[in-house]
Amino acid sequence: MFRKINNPIIFQGSCKKNHYFEGWYFKQISRDRKFVICIIPGVSLFHNDYHSFIQYIFIRLDKNRIIKSGYIRYPLNAFKYRDAPFMIQIGDNVFTESIISLNMKDKKIKIQGTLKFGALTEIEKSILSPNIMGYFAYIPKMECCHGIISMNHRLNGILAVNRKIIDFTKGKGYIEKDRGTSFPKEYIWIQCNNFKNQTTSFICSIANIPFLHTSFSGLICNICINGVEYRFATYNNSKVIIESITKSKINISIENNKALVKVEASLNLMGGLIAPQNGKMNKSINEELLGKLKLYLFDKKKNTTFIDFGTLAGIEVVGYKDI
Repeated sequence: MFRKINNPIIFQGSCKKNHYFEGWYFKQISRDRKFVICIIPGVSLFHNDYHSFIQYIFIRLDKNRIIKSGYIRYPLNAFKYRDAPFMIQIGDNVFTESIISLNMKDKKIKIQGTLKFGALTEIEKSILSPNIMGYFAYIPKMECCHGIISMNHRLNGILAVNRKIIDFTKGKGYIEKDRGTSFPKEYIWIQCNNFKNQTTSFICSIANIPFLHTSFSGLICNICINGVEYRFATYNNSKVIIESITKSKINISIENNKALVKVEASLNLMGGLIAPQNGKMNKSINEELLGKLKLYLFDKKKNTTFIDFGTLAGIEVVGYKDI
């Protein structure tokens, strides 16, 4: 059990479960920042609709701004997995810790090619915090469990998207994971590893968490700067304030006894995705992939201030009204 919890990338579930989903999120940005592609392989186990899938969002910014998104269904038996070394396969598409190899298409898009990953930037772990969920990772039947696999890594390789050859060499990648029954009814998710400082990477999720016949607002946030990690979470007594939220901007403050962080996020262009409800992939959500961030961090122990600006940020806002 601990081996799985400590390694969120491996398949945590069983294809015999019901009301269950599990999905991996692979985000790739080209070196020239003109192309972004997110690939989300996964499984949906719901009554008589057991199947595997690959979702995608593709953004092209070179001449004409193009955004395409879709959901490609596969039979459940097209999903294959291996724990050590990690591998999942859906149809002709293979995902490991070091590569993704794609051969997928629907009516809107055809994607073929292989990308290799450089060294992954993993988060710090311990017995009490075996993954980004902290001690909540040991609590069974959480509605949604999150995993951070790589905050930041380099890419090498080429993808052909509708016969357009895109070179991702020296681009940037990010990998995370979700599993459970449903996405939260309310959540804010922000991710960016495309800052002026090439070492900076940021992930934050604020969500309504059902727990013991009640619910609470849960926080996980991880920031890596020049090889130093800052963790903000409900389980380390961090406090979050959503200062303002509109359709185009989000301002958040997060603080614990080690540091204070302020985030200003701007939204620009959304792509459609499908999210799980009780294991069934049937809830339409929108994900921003061209978001902009201003990140301010004050390290209380070092008495130092860090400010950086990020682009091509991923942002999802679900269930929140303007504040």
